[in-house]
Amino acid sequence: MMGIETEFGISVPGHPHVNAMTTSSAVVTSYSGIAVGDRRGRARWDFEEESPLRDARGFDMSRAEADPSQLTDEELGLANLILTNGARLYVDHAHPEYSTPEVTNPRDAVLWDRAGQEIMAEAAAAATREGPFTIQLYKNNTDNKGASYGTHENYLMRRTTPFSDIVRDLTPFFVTRQVFTGAGRVGIGQDGRGTGFQLSQRADFFEVEVGLETTLKRPIINTRDEPHADPERYRRLHVIVGDANLCEAATYLKLGSTSLVLALIEESALGEDLVLADPVREMHLVSHDPTLRHRMSLRDGRTMTAIEMQRIYLERASALAEKLAVAEVDPQTVDVLTRWQAVLDDLETDPRLASDRVDWVAKLGLLEGYRRRDGLDWDAARLQLVDLQYSDIRPDRGLALRLEAAGRLQRITSPEEVADAMERPPNDTRAYFRGECLRRYGDAVAAASWDSVIFDIPGHDALQRVPTLEPVRGTRDHVGHLLDAAASAAELLDALRER
Repeated sequence: MMGIETEFGISVPGHPHVNAMTTSSAVVTSYSGIAVGDRRGRARWDFEEESPLRDARGFDMSRAEADPSQLTDEELGLANLILTNGARLYVDHAHPEYSTPEVTNPRDAVLWDRAGQEIMAEAAAAATREGPFTIQLYKNNTDNKGASYGTHENYLMRRTTPFSDIVRDLTPFFVTRQVFTGAGRVGIGQDGRGTGFQLSQRADFFEVEVGLETTLKRPIINTRDEPHADPERYRRLHVIVGDANLCEAATYLKLGSTSLVLALIEESALGEDLVLADPVREMHLVSHDPTLRHRMSLRDGRTMTAIEMQRIYLERASALAEKLAVAEVDPQTVDVLTRWQAVLDDLETDPRLASDRVDWVAKLGLLEGYRRRDGLDWDAARLQLVDLQYSDIRPDRGLALRLEAAGRLQRITSPEEVADAMERPPNDTRAYFRGECLRRYGDAVAAASWDSVIFDIPGHDALQRVPTLEPVRGTRDHVGHLLDAAASAAELLDALRER
């Protein structure tokens, strides 16, 4: 079970001092009219079961100690929508943010992530039409002035897996996977003042190995223990190290390879031979070396490149897949393993061979073209603009989208699938129940969250909460017939009580 949350960069050209929260709210509320209309736009997000200060290391941070940005369980009165596709669209840290519905595989993660990108593009266009300013959105991770905003992945894991194993085995993978997940960035350092190009937009913003924070002293491994599911069975691994990918193939491999490595950790199939001597330092150094030749120092005295370490993870994931397969490995696992092998081979031979699957390589190719044509050094302001334009989500302006349209960036989804995913939820998770309740009984839905839907039924003194703690219940196979048979939310609740 997995999902992606993306905070989009936002700007108002010619009006740099316009309040970012106001413009972000305008984007979100503008989409309310497009997607769900006034009838279903009143359902609020239910914060009751959220616990953002619970730490996987066994304690809760006090609210007095927490940075305000960590208090994501507070209702601040900002725009906050639940969509009929099971996703959440809201304002977070002065950015419009989209959280995909829960999905069961990396391809669906790409599909509903791309749906969110299209939703944001429509919302920004609507806000521009309705308001006094032009609003532009970017699927990136830094303003190159010292601020960073996240693209977070979430994976549901077994609660029985020791958290110390997750930290030990996942840290080297995160440090090195940026060779194929990095979105590319002009500038070195948090403020981007250093001259050069690097693999990742997020790498320079990580300062510690492990921690609860997400906006200050960012850790490679985040310890937030907020499963949004049965806490006795599940842990939600909240991953904050990833870049915002425009290339669908990069997103697919990012989610696919990470889920396979988590399977390795759950099966205790990795060993203890990949521990880095200084993970934070190596996170920066790997990103700063587009030649991919940097040799990292391991705690046992060995050195290896990021690609060499990724090959070890790949080999062990392949071995585990073969071992666990009862008959044959499922097609997506085979595809992820095949793509993982191919991209490592191409990056090692010549990174340019991977320009259709890796964002940083595609972006670097564009930048080098400008540098050759106009004789530009890496500190040229024009290159910063090219970097930003790569992440513009308007199809006619965004360089990544134009590369995709020309067949130079691989696409995983089809436009028809994406259009459907903008409106409808995945069929094989609890998101189906959430999204379909909004679509069918929007007047009666008072609130919802990842793990419940709350109804306001005429004739009932109290709100009616339907818990959805098990992510693989509430699917179309599980409740579709009940929804089809219920003409109202009241009938649905009666049917659920009879089960």
